[in-house]
Amino acid sequence: MLNVRIHKQLAHYEMNIEFEMGNEILVLVGPSGSGKTTILNSVAGLVHPDSGMIVSNKRIFFDSNEKPMPARERKIGYLFQDYALFPHMTVEKNIWYGVKKTQRNESKEMIKQLLQVLGIEHLLQKYPHQISGGEKQRVGLARALAARPSVLLLDEPLSALDKETRQQCQDELLRLHNMWKIPFMIVTHDLDEAERLGDRIIYLEQGKIADETWSVNNKNKQL
Repeated sequence: MLNVRIHKQLAHYEMNIEFEMGNEILVLVGPSGSGKTTILNSVAGLVHPDSGMIVSNKRIFFDSNEKPMPARERKIGYLFQDYALFPHMTVEKNIWYGVKKTQRNESKEMIKQLLQVLGIEHLLQKYPHQISGGEKQRVGLARALAARPSVLLLDEPLSALDKETRQQCQDELLRLHNMWKIPFMIVTHDLDEAERLGDRIIYLEQGKIADETWSVNNKNKQL
């Protein structure tokens, strides 16, 4: 369970957001500047609210009355829009980058399964400039999940892909969520994508929840 309550003064408005989520796919939709990425960054610890509380499975990420938990201790997987792969590292080294040395042996089988599910075993010795956009997206997903996160955040991860590749990656996201059963929080501008991926969709306007719906395509999925 992830509980989020954020109050933050931004450049053009005051953000007031409150919601909770279980092991579902929650999609944040809204115009540019509505606060979607600010929510992701607040959960990840890259920015801090002015006040509020963020709690994941009883672990307090942020509380107005306490020092925020450092980002590196939150066990958050974050897939950025540009995938943020290290250009000087091979695909294999990118994927293993966030795995602690003490967890490497126990992570081998899990990462092998990830590589198979995403179909990227043949890319391990390539560098990011040698692979396609869809392949970079899969590598970014593998890296985000390799560290065994408690929450996965995805900031418009499919926006740069062509239609066919985008649909394939949507299928992979749904399959990975079914395997991992952790909260996935996704930002997108694409309403069709939101309907296809989301168990629940939150519509934002100027830092507030304007509407909230359950996706028709996923209404029977369990939290």
